Amino acid sequence: MFGRRASDMASGTHYRSERVSAVNGQYFFSTREGTLEGPYFTRVDTEREIAYYIRRMKQYEGILALRGR
Repeated sequence: MFGRRASDMASGTHYRSERVSAVNGQYFFSTREGTLEGPYFTRVDTEREIAYYIRRMKQYEGILALRGR
């Protein structure tokens, strides 16, 4: 997949992969920033937290954009 986030300096090839993983009955998700978030008790909890994480990151990017004005 070819694409670029607004914060990326150059475009590149990005491969989609499963973000949710289970280890010893606990669920985690990986981020583009290279962090592993969790543990969560269920996959549903994990997917809800992914949505919250994405929302927080977008808010953070918005704050940075306002400061850059």
